[in-house]
Amino acid sequence: MQDILARTKDIKLVIFDVDGVLTDGSIIIGDDGEEYKAFHSRDGHGMKLLQYTGVEIAIITGRTSKVVEYRMNSLGVTHLYQGQKVKLPAFEELIGQLGLTPEQCAYIGDDWVDLAIMSRVGLAVAVQDADALVKKHAHWITPANGGKGAAREVCELIMEGQGTLQDQIERHF
Repeated sequence: MQDILARTKDIKLVIFDVDGVLTDGSIIIGDDGEEYKAFHSRDGHGMKLLQYTGVEIAIITGRTSKVVEYRMNSLGVTHLYQGQKVKLPAFEELIGQLGLTPEQCAYIGDDWVDLAIMSRVGLAVAVQDADALVKKHAHWITPANGGKGAAREVCELIMEGQGTLQDQIERHF
C-alpha cells in the first residue's frame, strides 16, 4: 500500500469516467427518451473534499448526457469532456491547458476505452467491478464497485497520501 500512497503525492488532477465509475453502469432511458443515472452522494462529497484540498477534478466520458452536466455543475467540476469515444485526445488537451504532466494525474476507469489514459497516468485506478483487463492495468483497485462509493475511496486515498485527509475530517467536527 505504501507504493500506492507514494503515487498520490504529486497528483494535481483526478479524472473520472462516468458510466461504471461514478454510476453502477446502468443507463436508464424513460419513455420520453430522457436518460437517468444514479450517483452516490458520498462520491460527490469526496470529490468536493478533494477539490477543497486544491486537487482538480475532471470528467472524460464516452457518452453525452444532460444529467452528467447537471451533476458536475452541482459539484463545481468545470473540466467536463462528454462524447469522447476516443478519450486520449481529451486527456492530452486537458493536461496541456492545465500545464500538467501525465504523472501528475490519476484516472479512474472500468472498461477498455479507459486503458489508453490509464497506461499514461501516475495513478491508474480500476473500480472493483471493472473489466478484468482494466484491473490488470491498474495500480490500485477500489474495494467498492462503481457507483457504490468507489470515487469516494479514491478521493480519500489521495488525501491520505497527500497528508490532507485528517484536516478534511476535522473540518466536520
